[in-house]
Amino acid sequence: MQTHAPAPAILVLEDGRTFHGDAYGAEGETFGEAVFNTGMTGYQETLTDPSYHRQVVVMTAPHIGNTGVNDEDPESSRIWVAGYVVRDPARVPSSWRSRRSLDDELKAQGVVGISGVDTRALTRHLRERGAMRVGISSTEPDPFVLLERVRGSAEMSGAELAGEVSTGEAYVVPARGDKRLTVAALDLGIKAMTPHRMSERGIEVHVLPATATIDDVRAVGADGLFFSNGPGDPAATTDQVELLQAALADDIPYFGICFGNQLFGRALGFGTYKLKYGHRGINQPVLDRTTGKVEVTAHNHGFAVDAPLDAPTETAYGVATVSHVCLNDDVVEGLELRAADGELKAFSVQYHPEAAAGPHDAAYLFDRFVELVERSA
Repeated sequence: MQTHAPAPAILVLEDGRTFHGDAYGAEGETFGEAVFNTGMTGYQETLTDPSYHRQVVVMTAPHIGNTGVNDEDPESSRIWVAGYVVRDPARVPSSWRSRRSLDDELKAQGVVGISGVDTRALTRHLRERGAMRVGISSTEPDPFVLLERVRGSAEMSGAELAGEVSTGEAYVVPARGDKRLTVAALDLGIKAMTPHRMSERGIEVHVLPATATIDDVRAVGADGLFFSNGPGDPAATTDQVELLQAALADDIPYFGICFGNQLFGRALGFGTYKLKYGHRGINQPVLDRTTGKVEVTAHNHGFAVDAPLDAPTETAYGVATVSHVCLNDDVVEGLELRAADGELKAFSVQYHPEAAAGPHDAAYLFDRFVELVERSA
């Protein structure tokens, strides 16, 4: 628990809108893209998701930190958010799994945050005006001075960030039980639960750096290729698209999620674009057109694929179609690539089927990948 009153802090958006509150986590100053997350739970997984690199996350759930921080749920080795915005932080964590408070963890990792903010008003503003640059400071009291620094900070459009969050060295997640397959997983900001989900299905996962080449994929004897989630603008990420195109030309089965969906789209010749405020949270409804089922899914993306919803597209690698659609706004949420005879060659989804922190509706996609790879072996 805090033994003294927190320092005052301010949050300034690049359009000049200002919010006042208290310092939460580390004191200091930070900048990034302001986005909001609609999840009621899973704040620890959100904080440690590399896809949030250079983003200041606004939590729409009003009470954050009530289960503290444990050592089992992180999705990577560190907190990646550039800043954190909450309305009502818990004073005391209440969970038998908790090892420390969220406030203490933010301080320990140097993450600047702000509490006591009207996050409902801030979220409504971002919904109307769109995601934008933001600054949080507990050291600069003048919002006009902070605003100038916000407007001088980096934008998300055009940013190539996968290399900043990827592993420096390849590593292997062994299959649990009998090994069935070998998959090369390109780490563009991978969450720890993703190779775990494949390992549960008898896959030996070779996690490769974002700088990996098609020769690296071949060298591990990969039966299939996986591209992970990750931050940044897919239009600025070119080497990985070339790797994927080489894999598709070799008929290597492919599965991509989130950023991997966007890069799959670009490999097939589609464009990508920045969403007004993106999809972030664990409560997004998506229609799987291949089954007709509606899934509640976990999202974290600010870009999307520009592909025709109701017509197949002939590509250099086969026939591409949109397989999944967001029911809130018709954004493309998945792609399929099939051969001339109708056989599935590759697929991707824009959301997170690894279910950390849930929901579990999309776990079947890992089974679909196993079936695809086994059929192609």
